[in-house]
Amino acid sequence: MALKANYETVMVFSMKQGEEGIQALIEKFKALIEKHATLQSVDEWGKRKLAYLINKEAEGYYVLMNFESEAEFPAELDRIYKITDGVIRSLIIRKPAVSEAPAEEEPQAEEAPAEEAPAAEEAAE
Repeated sequence: MALKANYETVMVFSMKQGEEGIQALIEKFKALIEKHATLQSVDEWGKRKLAYLINKEAEGYYVLMNFESEAEFPAELDRIYKITDGVIRSLIIRKPAVSEAPAEEEPQAEEAPAEEAPAAEEAAE
């Protein structure tokens, strides 16, 4: 059995596709991910202004999907993003597992330099 990991993907769809075209692309990628992985969540961020023009477009439709799959699937998903008309940007990242997450450092009490402050002022004069 191959090891599975959690992944997160963000897609930006072209607004030229229209509302129906965008929904068709979302359903296409949901079905593809469900076929090869376990889809955990879909979050449609909607129409947003792009930071810069992409293919002469100023707006895009953003969708975030979280899924769990084997290591080979994200590369195939990325390949499909690149050959699909209507996808203007995409990103797939592997999320760290709970055991891989760095331990939070314990907050240290701030040391008030009450005695040092007057000494510093005296040295400046």
